[in-house]
Amino acid sequence: MSILGARRPASGEGAGDEDALYEPTRPLKRRSWKFRLAMGAVKVVLVVVALFLAVVALLYAFTPSAAQATRVAEAQAAEHHIAYPGAPVPEYFAEALVATEDHRFYADPGLDPFALVRAAASWVTGHTDGGGSTIDQQLAKNLYTSGHSSFPQIIEQVTLAVKLNRAYSRAEILRLYAEIAYYGHGYYGLQAASCGYFGRTPAHLTVVQAAMLAGVVNAPTYDYPLVYPAQARARLVHVIDRMAAVGYLTKAQQDAALNARLGLSAVRGCR
Repeated sequence: MSILGARRPASGEGAGDEDALYEPTRPLKRRSWKFRLAMGAVKVVLVVVALFLAVVALLYAFTPSAAQATRVAEAQAAEHHIAYPGAPVPEYFAEALVATEDHRFYADPGLDPFALVRAAASWVTGHTDGGGSTIDQQLAKNLYTSGHSSFPQIIEQVTLAVKLNRAYSRAEILRLYAEIAYYGHGYYGLQAASCGYFGRTPAHLTVVQAAMLAGVVNAPTYDYPLVYPAQARARLVHVIDRMAAVGYLTKAQQDAALNARLGLSAVRGCR
């Protein structure tokens, strides 16, 4: 307590000791312009994502019901003269599709928040980013927006993807996707594609055959194996590598699949 009542020493009387106790405050270092620019970009991206999600939430009430998905899929199947519902999705095809198109498929809510942030950042910076489309979004695109993806349609697809995710199981989403996807060469639906390319039903597809079908839906014209075998082979290798990367194939299975014959059939249709 005596310290509180102590008087300030006079000039020259212990002044040196006091000066030692009261060092001048050092000015804070100014943050670099790169750091400020990065923080500004992050804020812009967050604002864009927040606005995007707000619009999605607003549109949630005005987009079609997910309950219509099966009726729309059935109508498309009739238009393409294929059976509905089609064959169950075999394990190899499901694994190849998920590994390549949406490796968070079993955990995400119909959209991939990380991919959306990446896509928004690319849009803000003027770059293009083809990623970010989940299997649910691709299904919504094929069912409700006729395969088109303008900016308003992308927002609609995101909204519908969330609805589809809430209305159907993961197995049902994969089956709907497989049934309406286009696989090139006039083949719509997994059953028609499997019988057309390989002369066998989806249940009897090999790993390499299932991987080819899962890969070709991304670009059925460019990766068409009967016309562009080199591009189709590159896509096939990518799919098998992805299956190994996410743990669906061991190294030995990966090597075996890469060396296996594709076995394209000269006869269209299952025997």
